[in-house]
Amino acid sequence: MEYVGSIYEGEYHNGRLEGSGVYTLQTGTRYEGEMKDGMYHGKGTLHFPIGNKYEGIWEKGIAVEGKYTFADGLKYKDKDWEYCDGYDRKFYTEICNGLKPAGRSQLTNLDSPREIPEGCYDCGDGFYNPQTRVIIDYKNTFLRNADDDEHEWIVRTCRKSWDEITGYKPKH
Repeated sequence: MEYVGSIYEGEYHNGRLEGSGVYTLQTGTRYEGEMKDGMYHGKGTLHFPIGNKYEGIWEKGIAVEGKYTFADGLKYKDKDWEYCDGYDRKFYTEICNGLKPAGRSQLTNLDSPREIPEGCYDCGDGFYNPQTRVIIDYKNTFLRNADDDEHEWIVRTCRKSWDEITGYKPKH
């Protein structure tokens, strides 16, 4: 594990990760739960650095059943998803706490939204700089380089830092 930068704290059997334990990946993602023969096996929870979590039942390293919960408490449902659908575009915090008064729009589910570095985009797990094509997490740690498909998706869909004055512009 020291070769890949991960940490395991828990039970061993015959030199293998087995029993209850906490396995932390280099990315900061943490698994807490049961292990067998060095793999996730039994009940366990994956905790992601941004606060989301996946609680599930694992068999030989594969999740066979579970539920995903976002950092704000919203539970993902694959059927009858009511969050940000075509008819209701409210954020989960707006569903729970109500809408803000007129003129005080909520731009993200965070209230107030993260401040994005100049020229960058907020791509959900960090900030993307289109000049360098590098994605860093919210603590300024390197995550990955974006390929052409991810670059195009981020530029097309993600929130960008303010880089121009908006508002009324006279025609003259």
